[in-house]
Amino acid sequence: MTTSPAASAGRGSGTTVDPNRRIKQGIWLYFLLLIFEGGLRKWILPGLATPLLIVRDPIAIWLIYTTWRKGLLPANIYQTVIIIIGIVAIFTALLLGHGSLAVALYGARILLFHFPLMFVIGRIFNRADVVQMGKALIWIAIPMAVLITMQFYSPQSALVNRGVGGDMAGGGFDGAMGFFRPPGTFSFTNGVHLFFGLVACFVCYFWINNENVNKLALIAATVGLLAAIPFSISRSLLMYVAVAFLFGAIGMVRKPEYVGRIIAMVLLGVVLMAVLSQFSFMQTPIKAFTSRFENASDAEGGLKGSLGTRYLGGMVEAVAGSSKQPFFGYGLGMGTNAGNKLLTGDTIGYLISEGEWGRLIGEMGPLMGLTVIFIRLSLCVKFTVAAYRRLTQNDLLPWILLGYTLLTIPQAQWAQPTTLGFSTLIGGLILAAMRPGVRLAPVLRPPLSAAQAA
Repeated sequence: MTTSPAASAGRGSGTTVDPNRRIKQGIWLYFLLLIFEGGLRKWILPGLATPLLIVRDPIAIWLIYTTWRKGLLPANIYQTVIIIIGIVAIFTALLLGHGSLAVALYGARILLFHFPLMFVIGRIFNRADVVQMGKALIWIAIPMAVLITMQFYSPQSALVNRGVGGDMAGGGFDGAMGFFRPPGTFSFTNGVHLFFGLVACFVCYFWINNENVNKLALIAATVGLLAAIPFSISRSLLMYVAVAFLFGAIGMVRKPEYVGRIIAMVLLGVVLMAVLSQFSFMQTPIKAFTSRFENASDAEGGLKGSLGTRYLGGMVEAVAGSSKQPFFGYGLGMGTNAGNKLLTGDTIGYLISEGEWGRLIGEMGPLMGLTVIFIRLSLCVKFTVAAYRRLTQNDLLPWILLGYTLLTIPQAQWAQPTTLGFSTLIGGLILAAMRPGVRLAPVLRPPLSAAQAA
């Protein structure tokens, strides 16, 4: 077997070229588009707001195809079943459901492109890549915190609050005390709690493990994260941050030498919050956040009702009422906002259900809908077991990421593109963080050609 001149030159120079470099660059592009897609739709290319809604889809397709072509696409029961259901659901939507090919394809992209992308990221990325993306999130969190501060205090007609497509009515969402929940660089306000929730995981991890992260950036990102909670007027963000630090604390408790770090982290958080609350520009968002929290808790029946609404999201009701839905559902994609727009010309309200489980069962019927739910839950069980095993080996990163994973993959609203993107990303990152540890399944490789075999 002969060695190519390029390979010989690489060995002679002492450098190694990553054979998956282009695929990794594609994953980074997916990541950057996830964060800045809303900015493109609001400020830079408002005239292309509608097609930019699916700007990450071609990237996902290219990543899946290229990974498969290189023989690196993981084969596992989760991915196989989801793809089969996605294909079957297209036909049932056309023949027995709403009958719109465009709506069916829009709904199918969730199952056929973004779900498999989790496994592509998990296969191509390694632990070092996950840490590098965490560092990028730390740096991005700083200007993001500044942006949502500006959006909070600016009128909805201001440039920073411009809505999708350049909508002068603004992109904020009703908050409290006359203030709106800021969307940051995202199309909708949910992007803020999903972004800073993921930032919280890496802030917690980097304070525990020094991975050569810039300390000044980490301190600034920590301050920005804590400030983002009241400025976002988002109870979801508070829950995501609390879960991230809870998982971090649980992981640290296992080692006595970490007790001092736990105490230091708690004290640091208390001191930072106390200092921030003394600034006049922080007092107003804190009052607005407290007001919304109290009003919403009263309306939902206190903490129990709030937790049931924010996390369970009608899951029990969706399963209990599954027998009342058509066996093949009303049609894939019908429960999405885009599907609603295509079918009725309107985006107000939900044609099927606001809750994710209700949407899945309503779109695809009890059999396929409950199967997708089971796949998502069983995948999370697999993640939990694998992350705990890594924790017993003193590896905290997968365990800290697990908290965010359990808040998104089981029941997050994948019909919303930003939520879908962050769910796809965290699924891939937690898999990559465990490499070269637990693998879900053997790799499916296409047969070698005669030239490759030689």
